[in-house]
Amino acid sequence: MTQKLLHDFLVEEHIKNALKEDIGFGDITTDFLYSDEDTLTAYLNTRCDAVVCGLNVFKKVFDILSKDVEIEFFCNDGDFVKSGTTLAKIDGPARAVLIGERTALNYIQRMSGIATETKRYQDAIGEYNAFVTDTRKNTPGFRMFEKYAVMTGGAKLHRFNLSDCVMIKDNHIMHAGSLTNAVNKIKQNISHTHKIEVECDTYEQVEEALATGCDIIMLDNMTPLEMKKCVYLINHKAIVEASGNVKINTIKEIASTGVDVISTSAIVAQAPVLDFGLDIL
Repeated sequence: MTQKLLHDFLVEEHIKNALKEDIGFGDITTDFLYSDEDTLTAYLNTRCDAVVCGLNVFKKVFDILSKDVEIEFFCNDGDFVKSGTTLAKIDGPARAVLIGERTALNYIQRMSGIATETKRYQDAIGEYNAFVTDTRKNTPGFRMFEKYAVMTGGAKLHRFNLSDCVMIKDNHIMHAGSLTNAVNKIKQNISHTHKIEVECDTYEQVEEALATGCDIIMLDNMTPLEMKKCVYLINHKAIVEASGNVKINTIKEIASTGVDVISTSAIVAQAPVLDFGLDIL
C-alpha cells in the first residue's frame, strides 16, 4: 500500500535530475573503459542490519539508463534483514550498471536508514497504542521518499505540506490575540475537508483548545504527568499528539500517558545512511 505514495512520473523525474547531476557530460572513466557490448553481474548486499526500503526506486535508476538491465530481488520493502544479506542480483550492460550504481545506492541507503530508524522508535513504544509520526524537518526535494520510508518503517505520516492541515502555533495565537480567535478565524476560511491542529504548552491552553472544537491537540514539551492530565481532560474529544523531547529512551514513557500520536523529527533528521554495497563479479 505504501508504494502508492511514489508515483512513477514523480520518481522518474527526480531520478533523471539526480543522474544529470552525477553524470554531467559523461562518465569519463566508464565510457572509455567499457564498450556497449560489455556486460556484468552484480549483487546488492547490506553490510548492516536494516529495514529495506526503496527497491523500486533502486530499480528505476537502471531502467532509465538501459532497458537491458535485469534485476532480481530477494526481499521486499519493509523486510528486516541481517548484515550480509543479498538483496538483489543485477545483470546487464556494464556501462549502465556502473554509471547508475552510486545514484541507485544513494536512494536505497538513505530510505532504508529512515525506515530502520523509524522501526526502532515504533518498536520502543512497546505495548502502548500510540503511533510515531514524522515532522516537516525533511530534506528539500526528497520529501516523498522520506515520507514513504517512514511508512515502510511502520509509523504514521504527519502533514505532507502546509496545505494539508491547519496547525496553529504560538506565533499564530499571539497575532490573533488568543487561541480561540485564531481557531474561529481559520474556521471561517478553510475548506470543510481540512482538520485543525492547535499546539498547546499548558493545561489551560488545552482547556481553551478543547472548547473550540479543534480536531487535534498537540501537547508541546510537557512532562509525562502534565500529558496524563491533559489526556484525561480531552477524553477522546480530539486526537492527542505529543511533541518535544522525544528520544528513543523517552518515547515509551510518553506513550504510556495515553496520547494517540508522538511526533519526532529524529526518525528522519537523525536517521543514518546505511551501508549497502553493489558487489560486482
